[in-house]
Amino acid sequence: MWLHNETMLAVAQKRWTYVYDNKGTELHCLKRLSDVMRLEFLPYHYLLVGSSKTSFLHWLDVSVGKLVQSTLTRRGPIDVMCQNPSNAIIHCGHGNGTVSLWSPTVKKPLVSMLCYGNPVRSVAVEQTGNFMATVGADRIVKVWDLRNYGELHRLKVPYSTSHMVFSQRGLLACSMGTFIRVYKDICKLSSAEPYMIHNCKEVVTDLRFCPFEDVLGVGHRTGYCNLLIPGSGEANIDAFESNPFQSLQQRREMEVHSLLDKIQPELITLDPQAVTNLDRDYEAEKLQNKVKFLVRFVNIQMR
Repeated sequence: MWLHNETMLAVAQKRWTYVYDNKGTELHCLKRLSDVMRLEFLPYHYLLVGSSKTSFLHWLDVSVGKLVQSTLTRRGPIDVMCQNPSNAIIHCGHGNGTVSLWSPTVKKPLVSMLCYGNPVRSVAVEQTGNFMATVGADRIVKVWDLRNYGELHRLKVPYSTSHMVFSQRGLLACSMGTFIRVYKDICKLSSAEPYMIHNCKEVVTDLRFCPFEDVLGVGHRTGYCNLLIPGSGEANIDAFESNPFQSLQQRREMEVHSLLDKIQPELITLDPQAVTNLDRDYEAEKLQNKVKFLVRFVNIQMR
């Protein structure tokens, strides 16, 4: 899992989690993140999230190396996990057919959804944070509206699905053994016809879309391959958000700016607009203190 830039990546190995640089040199050994099965990185919070075989969820602040929270979910090994890009909430799939939503500030799940009567195989959340796709052991893909936690539609796929991922433009890629199926507009339409089908001839172990590129990265048992998926990447690049053409100096400045703008873990909530809300009580108190200071200053001048 890549961290805040392309110079560092985290790897969950058999016992502990390690951090390497882009040359393969080991930088850190994170012994607190042990027996990790899945990793996610929250770029705006500088938090590395790991789910373990012992049913723990760990949040580690990579900017200071501090373990923010370790939560015992009591739902068995967590091998299905993804993040909501809009609010940094962690979505976990469990063997009892439920999907739970977690925040580092709360010991209990914020939401627990019963999605299947069988184990959940994969979970993916769309870029806007409004839609979630899940698939169970019964090979049924369900699309959920996260604004009211209701099911929009479902479709049955021909093979067991192990991994799912959304692109920036809302395309859903599903790995089914050696096959990869890509669905277009699955959040809007219940069409069962796939947009593209590809046979990797090897069992697929992971999927990830490249940002701002029409490329799907596929990891399989014997290596790695790239697939061209037209229309999957966002064509409009915001240079203040993510600039793939930045120079070395711009990269250093971007890292400093992102550290200064780092969002605290306490602000991770279901409402993505909570970060932008104004604390009116604080502003009123600030204005009141300013008025008191001016009145005191005027009284001193009159003496």
